[in-house]
Amino acid sequence: MAFAFAKISFTPDVQAVQAEMGSRVAYRSAELGVAEEVTLGAAEQAFIAERDSFYQATVSQTGWPYVQHRGGSVGFLKVLDDRTIGYADFSGNRQYISVGNLRGDDRVSLLLMDYSQRRRLKIWGRARAVDDRTEPALLAQLESPDYRAPVERGIVILVEAFDWNCPKYITLRYSQNEVETLLVQARQQQPATAARQAPGVLGGGALPLTIAGIRQLAPNIRAYELLHADGDSLPAYRAGAHLRVPIALPDGSVTSRAYSLTDVAANPSQYRIAVLRVDDGEGGSQALHDGWQIGARLNVDAPDNYFSLHDDGRPALLIAGGIGITPIKAMADELTTRDVDFQLHYAGRAPEQMAFVEDLRRRFPNRCRFYFSQAPTPTRLDVSLLLNSVSADTVIYVCGPITLIENVRQTARELGIADERVQSESFA
Repeated sequence: MAFAFAKISFTPDVQAVQAEMGSRVAYRSAELGVAEEVTLGAAEQAFIAERDSFYQATVSQTGWPYVQHRGGSVGFLKVLDDRTIGYADFSGNRQYISVGNLRGDDRVSLLLMDYSQRRRLKIWGRARAVDDRTEPALLAQLESPDYRAPVERGIVILVEAFDWNCPKYITLRYSQNEVETLLVQARQQQPATAARQAPGVLGGGALPLTIAGIRQLAPNIRAYELLHADGDSLPAYRAGAHLRVPIALPDGSVTSRAYSLTDVAANPSQYRIAVLRVDDGEGGSQALHDGWQIGARLNVDAPDNYFSLHDDGRPALLIAGGIGITPIKAMADELTTRDVDFQLHYAGRAPEQMAFVEDLRRRFPNRCRFYFSQAPTPTRLDVSLLLNSVSADTVIYVCGPITLIENVRQTARELGIADERVQSESFA
């Protein structure tokens, strides 16, 4: 929730440091947004329900912060409605520091971690204690049926802001249950995986890479972080560039696929691609998901680019469908760095099935619009309405299914927009 988050977090001192460090321009747009109604969406509610611990900060009468770890069975932190969460508070060491702090200052900050998927959600809110005498029905909602120790009180939190935090520097960790599940899956897949993987290093390019990180962005989308295998610097690239990577197929042969680089940097320390698993396709993405492991070595060619941005200051209209967001996200990054005006329109089935939705909402709150065809209240991208609203010098970039690209190109021709102002890349 960009505006609410910025209103709480970007104090004058924070703004001063942002200005000193050169990030003020990028973050200032969040403060200029419309004051939104803060509600926990389906993705936030699901994430909260899956947690078995979190960190909670309160403020003492002397101004000192106090951070406390709270843990329990999965789902002990309850979602009561789309703006209220709470948990049952059991007897501990009986210091009552957090409870005491809340009597003088009801503000809390929560940090919810998912180490195995490298995700974290920050929540700001105002908390109050409830007990069996004052609100027994509410307290009953906070109890966990599999933990029958006496509940001392309940803590109910009205959410005032939340933000999905950057996954960078989150160390991969797994719970005992997650490790046991991974071991079972590994044993089941071991014969098939052994048959799929070619021995040694995959690929014949001049650039040696190592798979350094794998992160699940959505049920069928994974991000892969690639470092130089020898620790050297990586060749630079512009937004829209792709990397052609080798993939070992189940029959032992090696093929290759091109995937867009999702981030841009003047001196990249890593390459990152995002791959949608398509089980009924030609088998490349499926083999990549099944075969690529952390530590594997790849030899590739340097990034290439057939979908590059214009170099001048003309505004841009960015349109993405599904996994077509990968080069479009990099374009938004580069345009922001160059201080070029742009609007981004991103269509897919549902937010939980799409990559980078929360990251884009946080970073570009006033420049992004999302369309979810399978959401409880479906929204669809109206290409004609969109292209009718652009200025005469806007350059249009579209990436996604062929049907979306053809729709954009045909509509542009009908409106008299020159073909050279419409750039596209298909993932067919």
